[in-house]
Amino acid sequence: MILAAGRGERMGDLTDRVPKPLLEVGGRPLIEHQILRLASAGFRDIVVNLAWLGEQIEARLGDGSGFGVGIRYSWEPEGALDTGGGIRAALPLLGDGRFAVVNSDVWSDYPLERLRDAVRGDAHIVVVDNPAHHPAGDFALAPDGKVVEAQHERLTFSGIGCYRPRLFETGRYSRFPLAAVLRGAMKAGTLTGEHHRGEWVDVGTPGRLRALDRMLSV
Repeated sequence: MILAAGRGERMGDLTDRVPKPLLEVGGRPLIEHQILRLASAGFRDIVVNLAWLGEQIEARLGDGSGFGVGIRYSWEPEGALDTGGGIRAALPLLGDGRFAVVNSDVWSDYPLERLRDAVRGDAHIVVVDNPAHHPAGDFALAPDGKVVEAQHERLTFSGIGCYRPRLFETGRYSRFPLAAVLRGAMKAGTLTGEHHRGEWVDVGTPGRLRALDRMLSV
């Protein structure tokens, strides 16, 4: 699943008329980079959630055949359902087994094929070194690969992970962040992780968009 429903408010007027996943870096929209990397990793069935200007994304990607994959869409109400709510709404399209989820607005050289066999508990996430804009990090890794709460040595959640459907099948609210689900799994001891030390960019601002475009255009 590719998360693509958000408004991208930190992008300012860049996303007034173009949805954030269609902003281009290196000559391609952000979301196309993700689709091509997923296809290269052997994923053939992709779900994309849509809300803000989602009709543009669907028109651009179509059924996915141009990328060698099949794409289905999970439409959300205006304002979207946040990351966790969006995944739960898409469960009927995701099937009964574990599934990978990636944010449309991150770029990384993490080998996505590793997600296929990564889940030992309920979820497995990829964490990265803390970027300058998020110095406090999110989670810590124990020596056995479990994700734990800690005040020090925390790393940043990359927006890349693999999950079992049961994580999202309960809860009172339709709109909630993925972070809430991950913290619940962490407390239950069913969340594992790995530290990716390669390339990773959270394309959250116009400045980071321009920097990634320069890097990919060399």
